[in-house]
Amino acid sequence: MVRAVVPVRLDQPGVGQPLRLAVTGMTCGSCVTRVERALQKVPGVVEVSVNLANDVATVRGGPGVTFDSLHGAVTAAGYDATLIDDNAAQVASSPDHGAGWRVMIAAVLSAPLVVPMIVAVFGVHAMLPAGVQWALATPVQFWLGARFYRAGWGALKAGTGNMDLLVAVGTSAAYGLSVVQWLAADSGVMPHLYFEASAVVITLVMLGKWLETRARREASAAIRALQSLRPERVRVRRDGVEGDVAIAALRVDDDMVVRPGERIAADGVIVEGASQVDESLVTGESLPVGKTVGDPVIGGSLNADGLLLIKVSATGAETALARIVRLVESAQAAKAPVQRLVDQASAIFVPVVMVIALLTLIGWGMFGGDWSQATLNAVAVLVIACPCALGLATPAAIIAGTGVAAKAGILIQDPDVLERAHAVSVVAFDKTGTLTEGRPALVSVIALQGSDNDVLRLTAGIQSGSEHALAGAVLKAAKDRRIALPTVTGFRAIAGKGAAALVDGRELRLGNASLMADEKVDLAATAQRAAALCAAGNTVSWLAEVAAGGPTVLGLFAFGDAVKTSSRGAITQLAARRITSVLITGDNRGAADRVASQLGITDVRAEVLPGDKARIVTELRAAGAVVAMVGDGLNDAPALAAADLGIAMSTGTDVAMHVAGITLMRGDPALVPAALDICARTRAKIRQNLFWAFVYNVIGIPLAAMGMLNPVFAGAAMALSSVSVMGNALLLRRWRAG
Repeated sequence: MVRAVVPVRLDQPGVGQPLRLAVTGMTCGSCVTRVERALQKVPGVVEVSVNLANDVATVRGGPGVTFDSLHGAVTAAGYDATLIDDNAAQVASSPDHGAGWRVMIAAVLSAPLVVPMIVAVFGVHAMLPAGVQWALATPVQFWLGARFYRAGWGALKAGTGNMDLLVAVGTSAAYGLSVVQWLAADSGVMPHLYFEASAVVITLVMLGKWLETRARREASAAIRALQSLRPERVRVRRDGVEGDVAIAALRVDDDMVVRPGERIAADGVIVEGASQVDESLVTGESLPVGKTVGDPVIGGSLNADGLLLIKVSATGAETALARIVRLVESAQAAKAPVQRLVDQASAIFVPVVMVIALLTLIGWGMFGGDWSQATLNAVAVLVIACPCALGLATPAAIIAGTGVAAKAGILIQDPDVLERAHAVSVVAFDKTGTLTEGRPALVSVIALQGSDNDVLRLTAGIQSGSEHALAGAVLKAAKDRRIALPTVTGFRAIAGKGAAALVDGRELRLGNASLMADEKVDLAATAQRAAALCAAGNTVSWLAEVAAGGPTVLGLFAFGDAVKTSSRGAITQLAARRITSVLITGDNRGAADRVASQLGITDVRAEVLPGDKARIVTELRAAGAVVAMVGDGLNDAPALAAADLGIAMSTGTDVAMHVAGITLMRGDPALVPAALDICARTRAKIRQNLFWAFVYNVIGIPLAAMGMLNPVFAGAAMALSSVSVMGNALLLRRWRAG
């Protein structure tokens, strides 16, 4: 019995980074169960996930878990494994160039055996002599088919069964029966031989596995495309001298020289030059993006037409590209809940089939009296009943779906997201940076004491210590007016309300109406103007001084933020899917209503504190909705965690992305309905694949047991089952966002 695996977090004490192994020799779902069972028995192992679609085992455990111990467990189970380097392409994805030739040789040897059967239907008798049939079938059975014997023997030694055991037993029975019939026949009499059944079944199974392998590579093409983006060498400028170095020798703060047409080797910031940069394979953005001095660039992007000097900000595993690859690989390695049930079923599938085949043999032999026919019927049962399709149904769809989503800039973190996304009925949006550009501009300064520049100077001093979106607008306005910043001490942010600091020895407060109320600041003098600015859709902040004689308002600021061009279309697409959109923002009611009216959102929650965003999400869920929360800021993280599905934009904070189930690689609201759509389509493919995988066996095994299925057709159906499952999953590659 397989032990239950308790999912763990990598930040638990004693749990290190996962090890990934490329496992060779797996052919079906029962192989997956055997490998998982073997790895789970290694001391210190906490969690194991084996994926048949990409032949990768992901193992999490304590510091005592080494590759040698894991490799020993895998080889003892009858397979082999190599360690996958996270900085290299997956070993398991390497094509077997000899497989195609082996299939071709098997087909050439098998064709003369099966052609006489076909022409006999038209009254043409061209059966080959028994010795010639034996000479053609023997190399197929024992040379080309040797892999089935090796893998089947390994399964027997491990006390389990797999697809290879079924094929080896079934074809050996047909081959052995033919040899016995040949040797026992009288001289000059042509016996009933079944060499064509054994040879053709092996050929068809080999063909099916070859086509399946090619389909697997197609399904994982997206992740290989990402892995190939990093160049092997990079040109750097050190101490004024330029030279090429290996990518592994690149360091943070190095100056990279990137010429037109070259890929950017690592994340960084442009310090010289300007160019158009193609980020399509990283973010899914179809058009090149203009970049100039001060702009960040992503490693793996393609520099189009300008010479750039870039200061490196992250290298190796810390780059955005490396994190994307790890995230996609993690999602593809994880198991959907339904797959664990399928793996358990596959573990007992082979023994059950062996019993059914034995009963078929005994039943037909004892009651029908024809042991030759009984043997053929039992062979058909063994050949048709293969758990390959069951083992591939779920991981093939997940690999194809998450891969095509990654190409569009949608990163799905784990298969559980597919189930949650399918049921979403409400999408709650943050406003600033999510539906709007997130780059507010200072549109009005109203000074109540001193000049506008005096008030702006004090405010810019406070905002110099802040990372809030409004801070950038204030600092830009001060820079444009060439205002020197004052001396600031004691800065502290007040979550959801504003900030406080000591500026030129004056105790100042900057923030919204809620902060002013907390400080008991009288806003009557600004009430009329503030109301007019809010009604126009602006965000309003006040600057106040806290002194011995009581707090005093010094000035009023109004900020405007443009709505993203794709926001309206995103809300419309969600409505078409019968999904309700809700706007949750800390901004004032006027600004929130203005954005909502432009986008067609009727449910607006304004002037909400960060903690209250999570409360509102919880209330929506309590009312029966399945809620997806979309945000990009640190203050959105609690709400993202509280939602059934968190969707974070990578233009925001790492904290937001860490708690989200889906990360959007660019700040485009149109990716929200696209993410829900690809999740729904991937989930549908999983269910379609499982349906057809079960149908093959539910229909095929009884037909074979009743003698209504020739072993040759059984072999063709078994091979077709795996190929059809992979082909159905590959249809996801035709999906496009929007």
